[in-house]
Amino acid sequence: MIHDARVLKEDWVPRELHHREGQIQHFSSELKPITHGLGAENILVTGPSGTGKTTIAKYVVEQLTQQVLGIRYGYTNCISDSTKAAVCHSLVQGAGRGNDLRPEGTPTSVYFNRLREMDDHFVAILDEVDVIEDDTLIHALHDLPDVTVILVAVSEDDLFTDLDSRVVSRLRGSAKVMLDKYSHDELCDILWGRIDHGLRAGVVEEDVVDYTADIAAGDARHAITLLRRGVREATKLGDEKLSVDHVQEVRADAREEIHDRHVDTLGTHQRHLYEIVREAEEISAAELHERYEHRVADPKAQSTRRNYLQSLKRYDLIRASGSGRGTRYELNRP
Repeated sequence: MIHDARVLKEDWVPRELHHREGQIQHFSSELKPITHGLGAENILVTGPSGTGKTTIAKYVVEQLTQQVLGIRYGYTNCISDSTKAAVCHSLVQGAGRGNDLRPEGTPTSVYFNRLREMDDHFVAILDEVDVIEDDTLIHALHDLPDVTVILVAVSEDDLFTDLDSRVVSRLRGSAKVMLDKYSHDELCDILWGRIDHGLRAGVVEEDVVDYTADIAAGDARHAITLLRRGVREATKLGDEKLSVDHVQEVRADAREEIHDRHVDTLGTHQRHLYEIVREAEEISAAELHERYEHRVADPKAQSTRRNYLQSLKRYDLIRASGSGRGTRYELNRP
């Protein structure tokens, strides 16, 4: 049944991104000055979960590095790399300039010196940037010569609410790339693209794609996970074709896989907050913060914790009700 298993993985970047042609063209045009040895505006990519924000950012930058010499890029997810040092380490590693540097104990000034010393233009992709612990890093990257910053977040308004006003003033002039949820037909096209490249011809029944797109409700990540789990189920049973029954059977497994994948990406402090909610199942904001402060040797500021809790909500790991001191958090089971 399977022709190329890589295609069924969420992080596989296709040669063509369906139904993002306009955004890709806009994205590419904003980076075009780099190809002429000039600086480019920073870029803010926003949109709901599963709309391809990370994929499109990597896709456009990778295309650029293949077409033009003298360009390097680094990627970091600020959920797992939330500290300034961790972000810097991931970026410099991505640029191929940090293999001799330890992630712990290396001053951030060393990382910035490595970026300054590069002859190439450097593009920094900061994913989930709204949970970054020290937003002065964005300001510092902005001030480096020959560095372009791509920020990936769910909402521009939410991002700017939590950032330092000096950082916000710098980012107001950034180029904007906004992504909406995929329509049903667009999601079907994405699934067929994966099927055509990853599975043998004729092994998917006609109604499977339509059914899978219905369940995923505009979320490409969910749709691709359902497809992969369905194929695995059909293969396990020895069936020659993928049917709706296979996808129905793995719906809960797909939700659990996405849930576990999100948990695996959490940094230390996000994980502590999540574990406290998981253990309690339901807890008041005051009690959550109190338990966190007792559990962690060097607790983060409450403003940082609020950002972390927002990210846990976006990942559907927890739910929140009420507001202010009356806020309560509840575990969201997959």
